[in-house]
Amino acid sequence: MEMETTTKIFVEKLQLDLKNPRLFGLSRGSSEESVIAWLYRAADLRELLQSISVNGYLDIEPLVVTREPKSDKLIVLEGNRRLAALRLLRDPELAARIESLERLKVVVPPMTDELLRATLDRISVYPVANRENARSFIGFKHINGPAKWDAYAKARFAAEWYKAQQPAGGSLEGIATAIGDRHDTIKRMVFAIYVLDQANNNNLFHIEDRNTAKFNFSHLYTALSRSQYMQYLDLGETWAKYDPAPDPVPSHKLEKLRKVLVWIYGSKTENQLPIVRSQNPDIKRLGEVLAHAEALHILEVTCDLNAAHASAESVDIRFTASLIRARDAVRDTANSLRAYDGKDRSLLDIAEDVKVTADTIFQSMSGKHHKAGTGE
Repeated sequence: MEMETTTKIFVEKLQLDLKNPRLFGLSRGSSEESVIAWLYRAADLRELLQSISVNGYLDIEPLVVTREPKSDKLIVLEGNRRLAALRLLRDPELAARIESLERLKVVVPPMTDELLRATLDRISVYPVANRENARSFIGFKHINGPAKWDAYAKARFAAEWYKAQQPAGGSLEGIATAIGDRHDTIKRMVFAIYVLDQANNNNLFHIEDRNTAKFNFSHLYTALSRSQYMQYLDLGETWAKYDPAPDPVPSHKLEKLRKVLVWIYGSKTENQLPIVRSQNPDIKRLGEVLAHAEALHILEVTCDLNAAHASAESVDIRFTASLIRARDAVRDTANSLRAYDGKDRSLLDIAEDVKVTADTIFQSMSGKHHKAGTGE
């Protein structure tokens, strides 16, 4: 085949790419059944199968491919979802094998018209000499283009590209320019990939062990850009001035890295749920706990972010927040007063207790306010 020239090829010659950034959690030796099962679960393969079964394969955009060393197979660098759908539609037994091996029921729509099946045999491909030649196009398409990857796939793609350029002294700034993203965003994402890889290589944390259905990668790179996490992991706030390097966390802080990752993502092995429920405000609150010795101790003992964060707040902040919450609760009660029919004496007793407590608070605050104003 002529390089960088669109041509048609038999589908049998194509091979799924196990290095595809979408396929995190799958080993490089995974079977075709495992890869297609992963894509079916996570990459909207159902909709693509339905579309092809009704319309045939619309051979508009060629798959980007490169030759597998010492093989007549072509690895699909761009278009793995389409190849997976074609595999399922062309091979009636593949869905059954996936169900047997992966415990996943794959629904393959029937193709009623033989003319539609004829579109599945030969498809257009665009051969390139190597992965590097395809990266700019793939990166732009999936990071800022029409078929965006999730944050982790974007970061993994950029990190692998950056690693491949290191012998020649490449920079993340050039990669960011090529794929149309901001340099600081790509830098934070690749830095977080290096942190994850360091945790994985040291058997501290594995993505597959997280105790959440979804891997919220943005939690990590957002956290690592906050000063409290940098100080806790001894990263040094100057790291952001330079392109990232492998193993950024000092060896004596690796146990702390494990704790941070488990607090953010949980751990099936440790039977621990994540304490971070949402990026805002929990990443911020966890960072504030990491910077406060007493709060950190409470967190380590209880794994209760609310209790730990409460001890990290100043008395002034807690008092102000409590007073505002109390006022809002009383106002809400007043707005619902019509619900009280006068028959339940215990509710009246509670209201009296609220009044006495509120009077005590007011008298104490009023006295302090008077003394502060007169200088007594």
